[in-house]
Amino acid sequence: MNRQRNQQRVRHESFDVCIIGAGASGAGAALDAALRGYRVVLIDRGDFAGETSSRSTKLIHGGVRYLEQAFKNADLAQLRQVRHGLAERRTVLRNAPHLAHPLALLTPVFSAFEGLYMSIGLRLYSLFARHDSFPKGEWLSRAKALEKMPTLTPELHSAVLYYDGQFNDARYALALAHSADEAGAIVLNYTALTGFERDGQGRLTTALTQDQLTGETGSIRARVFLNCAGPYADPVRLLANPRLEPRIRPSKGVHIVLPRETLNSNCAMLIPKTSDGRVVFAIPFGDSVFVGTTDNDYTDLEQEPVLEADEVTYLLDTLRPYLAKTPAATEVRAGFGGIRPLIVSNRADTKTLLRDHEVEHDPASGLLSLLGGKWTTYRLMAQDAIDRVGEQLNQPKPGCTETYYLVGGEKYRFDDWKSLQRRYQLDDDTSQHLMQTYGDRAEWVTQLILQDATLSDRVHERLPFIRAEVVYHVREEMAMTIRDVLARRWRLELSDWQLSALLAQPVADILARELNWTDDYCARQVTAYRMLVASFRHDAGLTTAPPAELLKM
Repeated sequence: MNRQRNQQRVRHESFDVCIIGAGASGAGAALDAALRGYRVVLIDRGDFAGETSSRSTKLIHGGVRYLEQAFKNADLAQLRQVRHGLAERRTVLRNAPHLAHPLALLTPVFSAFEGLYMSIGLRLYSLFARHDSFPKGEWLSRAKALEKMPTLTPELHSAVLYYDGQFNDARYALALAHSADEAGAIVLNYTALTGFERDGQGRLTTALTQDQLTGETGSIRARVFLNCAGPYADPVRLLANPRLEPRIRPSKGVHIVLPRETLNSNCAMLIPKTSDGRVVFAIPFGDSVFVGTTDNDYTDLEQEPVLEADEVTYLLDTLRPYLAKTPAATEVRAGFGGIRPLIVSNRADTKTLLRDHEVEHDPASGLLSLLGGKWTTYRLMAQDAIDRVGEQLNQPKPGCTETYYLVGGEKYRFDDWKSLQRRYQLDDDTSQHLMQTYGDRAEWVTQLILQDATLSDRVHERLPFIRAEVVYHVREEMAMTIRDVLARRWRLELSDWQLSALLAQPVADILARELNWTDDYCARQVTAYRMLVASFRHDAGLTTAPPAELLKM
């Protein structure tokens, strides 16, 4: 992906469809549309997956909670959601095997009845997924449960084991955008929608844009406009037609990040009952454990959702009955928040809102909006949306994304890390990291070392990341800021705030050379990023010092 080239193309071309929002659904829709042969442009006001799509629980699943609600309430909509999710789970793992894999989850139970209840439910869950190659779940004795997860409380009766999928959400969305680009779409990050132009009947003809890095304005002509802005869909809808009623009820979810030793296991843990009816997961991810999520109304869309002190307390308290030793707040290394795009209904609270999707057509403006949904079903959502695009164009064409490998996935074999290590004299952990991050494109990264041997150097002795990756992020993945690298391409900001602040300078030095930053601009970017990370620690109640003081420590 080359941002400068794509900007030049946008100025001189017109399109069948302009997609607004480059998260999972928008990037998925761009790939789907490009593969059908439509002329496509995808824009986002920030980075690819810069909002909700990079802040998930990192699970690909049908939804155990939905299955329970479906049977309790005889709710066929919930059951349909589970079936769609499980069908799409298989596709997500197949199309990017370097970024997604099966994950074992343990559900601790404290009585034989509870174990029987959970076991029956998860057997039904497995029955719906009978066409998958996932391992089969089982009801474990206390001894076997403690063998798999030694940090569990010995007071448990037993545990139920089942399997779902885990993935690297930000890089998966980036792979979708990258694949769309290679399929012929034009993709642009940091390109904000500022308005629309219309024809004499009030239908949208042109999107007005502004480059968020330079301030330069532009326009994009298209026959159809597809709104994939997730929780920010309503502002786009109202920009197209101020008479529309709001459809999105944003819900905030947060996670805390603890050391991997918290579980000391390759299994994740599902906590099926919390004090307020939520489901909470504790999931190993690299050398960390992500614990979440919460589920509360969120109204201030202008502010980034962040982890707050009371949410840290809530999640630690939720863990307490299940672990022999509850982690202290001082062990929280990082945290993150995201906003779910729940569709407005008459349900009383966000925990019971259905996460299904809808493609809305506004006949006055012509705008299509993809509303609701969840990460697991992004491909199905995109397919439905592009089906509607084809109808609006009077050019319906079949989709083909179900068996389409994403960038890095087609020839991926994990064991190829060994040949990568031999050819480029890299450490084992670095070679494995490169293979699991870039798949069959890993050698695109390492070939940069042949031009500059210093690019094989680690950016930090405790981490497998090397300098060549930052160069690749700029040249092939449109990374434009420090946060693009640390938060989304490496995911370090999500797992360790202290290390992220430390790496801001070496990452900025490489970005400066690639993007022609001045020394002053580079210094300001480092300071701003470190101030941001310091504010996260302060908001989470992990320090009493104000952010400005933290920079002096």
